Amino acid sequence: MAGVEAPVSPTPSRAPGARTRWAAHAPFAVVLAVAAVLRAVTMMGYRPGRVYYIDSYEYLDLALHPRPGTGFRGIGYPLLLRLLLPFHSVPVVVAAQHVLGLATGLLMYALLRRRGVPAWGAVLATVPVLFDGQMLQLEHAVLSDTMFLFLVVVAVVALMWSPGRPSARAAAGAGLSLALAALTRSVGLPLLLLVLAYLAARRIGVRRFAAAAVAGLLPLVMFAGWYRADNGRLALSGTDGVALWARTMTFADCRRIQPPPDEAPLCPNGTWQDAASEYVWDPGSPINRMPGGAAANNDLARSFALRAILAQPLDYLGAVGHDVSLAFHWTPARHPRRVTPAFGFAKGRWAPTGVPPWARRTLSAYAPGATGEYRSVEPYAAVLRAYQYPAYLRGPFLAAILLAGALGLRRGTLLPWGAAVTLLVVPVAVLDFDHRYVLPVVPVACLAAALALAGRPGRVRPPSGGPRR
Repeated sequence: MAGVEAPVSPTPSRAPGARTRWAAHAPFAVVLAVAAVLRAVTMMGYRPGRVYYIDSYEYLDLALHPRPGTGFRGIGYPLLLRLLLPFHSVPVVVAAQHVLGLATGLLMYALLRRRGVPAWGAVLATVPVLFDGQMLQLEHAVLSDTMFLFLVVVAVVALMWSPGRPSARAAAGAGLSLALAALTRSVGLPLLLLVLAYLAARRIGVRRFAAAAVAGLLPLVMFAGWYRADNGRLALSGTDGVALWARTMTFADCRRIQPPPDEAPLCPNGTWQDAASEYVWDPGSPINRMPGGAAANNDLARSFALRAILAQPLDYLGAVGHDVSLAFHWTPARHPRRVTPAFGFAKGRWAPTGVPPWARRTLSAYAPGATGEYRSVEPYAAVLRAYQYPAYLRGPFLAAILLAGALGLRRGTLLPWGAAVTLLVVPVAVLDFDHRYVLPVVPVACLAAALALAGRPGRVRPPSGGPRR
């Protein structure tokens, strides 16, 4: 009727649904907040951040003078350090890495909830990443591992976000993330190739596969060209052969290998180390006694290593299997014996020793005033020293997580589970076991386990409180 106003609509009906959706994420919000506080305590308890000899100095040098290095350090992490260079601060570097750690947990949670995993299961899957003491230590050091771990999780989340085939944009994003991962740590290259093989087997479509392949391989081709311009040969690394040669030193028997004369000097010469990687650094090891040392004999070392593996395949598999098993010990294995694994929060003040002049100049150029000294600050450090012992993912639990992920292979967990196994085995197969190298296994293994235990991960859960169709 004229003159009669239409009734005013009440508050939009979606508001209660929106509140319900946010309430469903409240437990994770609390967990994430606690994890952030824990990282703040780490920054207050150990200052300014851990600068490791000599890894950190080489990364900083590559950040100051970008180039395709011939050593063991990839260019990916120095690019992140380069982005943070205007701050000229080690604390800013480790703060950024703590943020990456939190972002990793957030990505995991978002994917699991989208794939229909209950809130409690999604939260539980993020706990080893957000609260493990080793993760805190790694994020708090000038090392590439946190960035590498984050890039791998980004790639897996991008490819699994859609319940069916990933979009071309997601495939390209995943490929680019894995390319950056490969430029950060060499194990990223076999992971990229395996992911491309997985996508081809899934028949995701020519356009999508091409997007992933181009985004993943083009940066590596460009880097290889840069490497050739600087070093005279097309390659991604100048130490892959040295690493594989060191792997064989724990079992090589030249009476069975029968290497040609130019490779014979690489046979074991009586020096003994309790870990394969130690042969890279031992001044008395065969490769370091050769003219030019390790850097000049990478190709020769690779040839010797391949001969050794072909001549002694069971010995090689036994050595790899033994070292992989170290990841599943209840008490962290000391490998090599000179290290104290896992429990790295201690009380004291650590001044750098044996640091060459170039490394001191590099640190000073990146962070003026920094000396490389690392110190604990009470009472925050005391909290972390007590915290690190219970907050450690024991080896049998990691084994159980991997087993749970394997149980869901027929339900779509192949990608994260395969990534976890690759990250666990390949570093050992091409060099050696290190507790640091196990940590990138954890988030993708937890994704696989949560998806497997929650049921078929192929469907997307409608938002909580919203209509179900």
